[in-house]
Amino acid sequence: MISQKMLKLGQQSSVIRAISEYGNKRKKEIGAENVYDFSLGNPSIPAPEVIGDTLKELLDTMPPCALHGYTSSAGSMEAREAIAAHIRARFGAPADGAHIYMTCGAAASLTISLHALLNEGEEVVVPAPFFPEYRVFVEKAGGKLVPVPCHQPSFQLNLEAMAEAITEKTKVVLLNSPNNPTGAVYTRESLEALAELLKKKEGEYGTEIFLLTDEPYRELYYGEGLLPWLPSVYDRTVVGYSYSKSLSLPGERIGYIFVSPTCPDAELVFAAVCGAGRSLGFVCAPSMWQHLVTRVQGVTSDVEEYRGNMQILAGALSEMGYVVTPPEGAFYLFVKALEEDAAAFCERAKKYELLLVPSDSFGVPGFVRIAYCVSRETIEKSLPAFRKLMEEYKK
Repeated sequence: MISQKMLKLGQQSSVIRAISEYGNKRKKEIGAENVYDFSLGNPSIPAPEVIGDTLKELLDTMPPCALHGYTSSAGSMEAREAIAAHIRARFGAPADGAHIYMTCGAAASLTISLHALLNEGEEVVVPAPFFPEYRVFVEKAGGKLVPVPCHQPSFQLNLEAMAEAITEKTKVVLLNSPNNPTGAVYTRESLEALAELLKKKEGEYGTEIFLLTDEPYRELYYGEGLLPWLPSVYDRTVVGYSYSKSLSLPGERIGYIFVSPTCPDAELVFAAVCGAGRSLGFVCAPSMWQHLVTRVQGVTSDVEEYRGNMQILAGALSEMGYVVTPPEGAFYLFVKALEEDAAAFCERAKKYELLLVPSDSFGVPGFVRIAYCVSRETIEKSLPAFRKLMEEYKK
């Protein structure tokens, strides 16, 4: 008998992917220009020109056996040291390559980290809304996901609710800021208050609580200055990073895990990360892309196109009567559905070829996620469809 748990996962794809596949089908039927596909968080901005130039240089100058051959299980030390140097320079925080593990993107970073940190039955507290695959990752690692609703409409952390949710079984608090699906950016004040809360709870229960931060959208921030570097806010922090969004390279699957050297027992935590990577078969992340990121630290895509898309779409939807909380980062709008059943609302939106993602799998009801990482033309052409949908509900 095959694994019933894995069979169920395989037969029930994520809502996001299911809608994306429906979109692919509709594009073949009526033409891509007639489908307004806001389902998938797939970057629409081209990778910076230096990425192509660097790849050409690598192909021209590096021996194939070095460019395409195995690195160490944890990754090329050259890449790890380059990332550590960037962290030190950018955030003024301690970092060294010996505490960095190269991964196949953020999904692998989180999966490895959760397997490294969790024992069977331990709990992971996560602010809701959250990326739906978190539940899959946590349960695969033997843990239990404990969602905690954020304040609405700001979608900032609800620290009182988090204090109630944290128990002696809590091992990890999982954060994602800028957030998928809301675009919210947690304030420094709330993060510092959370750090104090975690220290208090550790003392109260005599346990260890880790902060695991999922950071594929760090560079997609519309505010001023830098976002808080969480290892400088809370010592027991593990960072999962991906270059998918910052360099518009989602299909190349390259990222890393960073265990803060200020974390108590950092050497043991990193050893557990290495053990988890080994047990899951996540060793030696794609070599060519490790060599690439070694050479492009500090490079990011131009996010102004996303900001422009957001301003056009959020402004138009608000003018039509939709309830929109303008995001501070990432490339998603989280919009109130026009009926309580968000899935039914999304089905009705399909009449106008609008492909939106209902919020239920994100841990809150009654909203839809709109991924505006699409062409400006798609944004502008979709507006009459959104207006028709609103008018149908008004009738």
